[in-house]
Amino acid sequence: MGRLRATVAALLLLSVVTAGIIGARRPARHEKGARLSAATRATVPTTDADPSPTTGASAPPQVTTTAKPAPPAPPPRLASGTPRVVVSANGVVLPVLAVDSSTFRVRTPCGAEMTVGRATVTPVAHATVVLDAGHGGGEAGAVGSNGLAEKTVNLAVVEVTSAVLQRAGFGVVLTRGGDYRMTLASRADVVNSLRPRAFVSVHPNAEPDGPFPRPGTETYYQIASPDSKRLAGLVYEEVERALSQYQVDWVADTDAGAKYRPGQGGDDYYAVLRRTHGTASALAELAYISDPPEAALLSRADVQQVEGQAVARGIIRYLTTDDPGSGYTVPYPRTEPAGGGGGPEGCTDPPM
Repeated sequence: MGRLRATVAALLLLSVVTAGIIGARRPARHEKGARLSAATRATVPTTDADPSPTTGASAPPQVTTTAKPAPPAPPPRLASGTPRVVVSANGVVLPVLAVDSSTFRVRTPCGAEMTVGRATVTPVAHATVVLDAGHGGGEAGAVGSNGLAEKTVNLAVVEVTSAVLQRAGFGVVLTRGGDYRMTLASRADVVNSLRPRAFVSVHPNAEPDGPFPRPGTETYYQIASPDSKRLAGLVYEEVERALSQYQVDWVADTDAGAKYRPGQGGDDYYAVLRRTHGTASALAELAYISDPPEAALLSRADVQQVEGQAVARGIIRYLTTDDPGSGYTVPYPRTEPAGGGGGPEGCTDPPM
């Protein structure tokens, strides 16, 4: 009888151990689906804008959802007095990641990391203003019927703006100083490394709603930043006034002016605003390169001077006055994407 009980007990123990082994090898019923959902939630847009549907509102929406993408990583902690960016021999601005006695570890325009010798670069520890000429290299942006590329106008206008600001005594850094690709993340890295008092990204516009009685200038501001809103309003005011001297058949969106655009979760739609929280930032769409009369204007060096000077005046007023700006408008709902590009795919760094 005792031998029978021992045999039964051994069989029971064997069945429990076997069940445990089988259970350990069996995947959880929803494990694969859970992994896919997590990967989907972690995806962050690398294009010029958040591609999710957006909506307009009578007032800037409050960002209360927990579903919005994580904010960009802060710049590395560097010792006081350490250069925040360095400029290569070819004028390429490189955010500093780490420093040792003879080299800088830096981020390139396409988002790679590299080491440069101290003797080969010019260090920059501070800037009051950072200016961004949108697009560049193989990403031309919109192209006018006259063949004028957005990237070309952007750089020409930004160079004028920089010259005016520097003559007024302000330190200025350009995110790009030549015709090469640069990711949106790298543009934001320059801003977040330097933490200037103002950042403006300059573009011409495309795809208007239709004819308009005056220049259809648009500026966008960060939803949660009153300083960003004031900067956008002042740049709008100066550019719209400056362009009004020209008599052409203007076009515009019906909500032209200084405004916001919410993206996924209520955060800023445009990457140059969403990724630069903590700095008063504005995205300026000065005129419509897709409109032939305006493209003809934008191709003129004197008009590029007028635009650049107007952007500079808006920034100077932001830095030196309490002027509130103007042109604030309630945007209508938008669901169309603003265009691709801005990611690292196919990006080749320029010669340093």
